[in-house]
Amino acid sequence: MATKIQNYFYGLGRRKRSTAQVKLQTGKGNIVINGKTANEYFSSSKHIAHILVQPFVALDLEASKYDISAKVSGGGTTGQVEAIQLGLSKALAILNVDYKPTLRRAELLGRDSRERERKKFGLRGARKKRQFTKR
Repeated sequence: MATKIQNYFYGLGRRKRSTAQVKLQTGKGNIVINGKTANEYFSSSKHIAHILVQPFVALDLEASKYDISAKVSGGGTTGQVEAIQLGLSKALAILNVDYKPTLRRAELLGRDSRERERKKFGLRGARKKRQFTKR
């Protein structure tokens, strides 16, 4: 669960196989992911510009007033970015309790539990079967 520890606010986010531990504190707008800047870590700027800053847009806050530090593991880039987004939303909800209803309405506080379905024995994938021949 998200809690306030020392001088930063902490939120845990998960999506698909990814887990993100996000720390939010007041600062100059630096985004650090696994020791690298966000632009270095994610090659596509679409992820940073749209998904990562979405909680700030929903709350009409300036992202440049907060430093974000995240440790991410597992999954691909989309899962990792969405895990960071959820952790960031949880940290913002702890920062100010009044932000929680707005984030909830923007559907930024709920976990998306959809995961990849495993391949089954005797099938080509999770559900795909071999073509049936009648004769």
